[in-house]
Amino acid sequence: MTIITNAIGGQKVVSTSSRSQPVFNPATGEAIATLPLSTAAEVDACVAVAKKAAISWGTTPPLKRVRHMFKFKQLLDEHADEIARAISREHGKTHADALGELSRGIEVVDFACGIPNLLKGEFSRNVGPDIDSWSDRQPLGVVAGITPFNFPAMVPMWMYPVAIAAGNTFILKPSERDPSAPMIVWDLFQEAGFPDGVFNIIHGDKEVVDALLDHPDVKAVSFVGSTPIAEYVYSRGTSKGKRVQALGGAKNHMIVMPDADIDKAVDALMGAGYGSAGERCMAISVAVPIGEKTANSLVEALAPKVRALKIGPSTDADAEMGPVITADAKRKISGLIDQGVSEGADLVVDGRGFSLQGYENGYFLGGTLFDKVTKDMTIYKQEIFGPVLSVLRAQSYDEAVDLINNHEYGNGTAIFTRDGDAARAFADRIEVGMVGINVPLPVPVAYHSFGGWKRSLFGDHHIYGPEGVRFYTRMKTVTSRWLTGIRSGAEFNFPSVK
Repeated sequence: MTIITNAIGGQKVVSTSSRSQPVFNPATGEAIATLPLSTAAEVDACVAVAKKAAISWGTTPPLKRVRHMFKFKQLLDEHADEIARAISREHGKTHADALGELSRGIEVVDFACGIPNLLKGEFSRNVGPDIDSWSDRQPLGVVAGITPFNFPAMVPMWMYPVAIAAGNTFILKPSERDPSAPMIVWDLFQEAGFPDGVFNIIHGDKEVVDALLDHPDVKAVSFVGSTPIAEYVYSRGTSKGKRVQALGGAKNHMIVMPDADIDKAVDALMGAGYGSAGERCMAISVAVPIGEKTANSLVEALAPKVRALKIGPSTDADAEMGPVITADAKRKISGLIDQGVSEGADLVVDGRGFSLQGYENGYFLGGTLFDKVTKDMTIYKQEIFGPVLSVLRAQSYDEAVDLINNHEYGNGTAIFTRDGDAARAFADRIEVGMVGINVPLPVPVAYHSFGGWKRSLFGDHHIYGPEGVRFYTRMKTVTSRWLTGIRSGAEFNFPSVK
């Protein structure tokens, strides 16, 4: 069985830890690799390597840094199928979905290739008598990323291309559930000619996370995952004086106005609710139709499409949805469906009994559709992170907006309407970080930035894009006067322009 290695200082290194866990193929339930869970001492060694590499990498001209990044981008394009197959094998998502994930990650690499222009500072001449002032953005040093299972290639790419192009060295702690894709990408990174120690990968669990959060030489940490862990990472990291951006959970609503095109709204909900088996922080998990007529039409159109979802392994080119990530995830999602029924929601389509011939040991669920969900139900309040769509009927636009604004999460939301006034008012009034107008998954492109509000984000900076550049750099301002312009005698007053 394959043993997953760490990647430190340009070398593949097998962890000496006595602890390990299996990596499964969720389509078959078969253990396909062993992942050693690294120790705090191994984290210390990794940080030492990254710190040493940061000295020269941080002073490398930005143009030279991005020449490697251009080569890295080319290699990612050339090896896209190989990376996508690794994602699908360990995550379960369809091959097309895995390719789409990778494509969105590569967009951030594209953005990072333009970073010299974003690192330019400002210059002011004669801010005082013969005094000039300028500012620029400088790297932090060693930074780290802790990433989730649902996007094993894309989410790390939200972090390290920008961080590294800005002059930092990077340590990635990927998810324990699907670690192989980041390792393939690391190989390509080395092939692109980056110096050893600029990009490192260390696998593990809470012991590794805590060691990174506590280490004094790790200057910043980026995290994507559940809200309880995001809050933990933010609190522990900031208590140690680090910069932390910690992106948490979501409960994303899509309002369907009475004037919306129902067919297009249904297509949008199918993709946004059931794509990647609902294991997306930007998945639409709550549809909010306005008025009974809209709600009835929406549910009537949704139900047959949910029943007809093509579910299968990634090797099935016709599959629209694969399994969920683990047996525990399947049990948790099934338990929440049970709870929805017990709390009185109308179970229109039940995905719990789904079984796929030849893949009976896989972690498959069918699509589930609830109607007449209320805001006090557990399936509404909690992030399910599975192929479950809830319909919560609202009698007015204002009721729907208040519903969204009162939820603890504020990651993404959408509205489907033909009314420009309603759409514009929604974008202004809604207390959510990412808003879609007739777009169900409003994930910003790489030259904007991604992040939610409320308990979907802990920290001041969104991720990637211009916010990513600001997060991974710090500003330095220099004020300069040469001796020829200095008057004789001491000046005891605070300097000012006269």
